[in-house]
Amino acid sequence: MREQFIWVTTRRIRPGTLEEFERAWRPEPYPQGLRQAYAYWSEDGQEITGVSFWDSKEDCDAWRNSDSEMRRREAMEPYVVEEKEGFYRGRELAIPVR
Repeated sequence: MREQFIWVTTRRIRPGTLEEFERAWRPEPYPQGLRQAYAYWSEDGQEITGVSFWDSKEDCDAWRNSDSEMRRREAMEPYVVEEKEGFYRGRELAIPVR
C-alpha cells in the first residue's frame, strides 16, 4: 500500500465566526504538492479539523514555511482561540469485504 503524508490541524474558533473563518482558511494560491484537503466541523461550529494529503513531507513543509501560508494564518488569527497541528505518515487500512 502507498504511504501517505498528512497534515492535520484542529482549531477552536470564536462562536459565530465559522463563515468568516472558512473564507480566511482557503489557501491562495493553492499549494504545490497538495493532493486533497478536507475540513470537518463540530456540531456547534466552534471546532474545525483540517486534513490535507501531500505528495511528500517536503512539499508540506515548503507550504507551511511559505509567505502565502503566513498570510493565511494571519487572516485566520482573529477567529482562532486555540490551535493544534501535527504531521503524520500512514497507509490505508485494509477493511475486509463482508
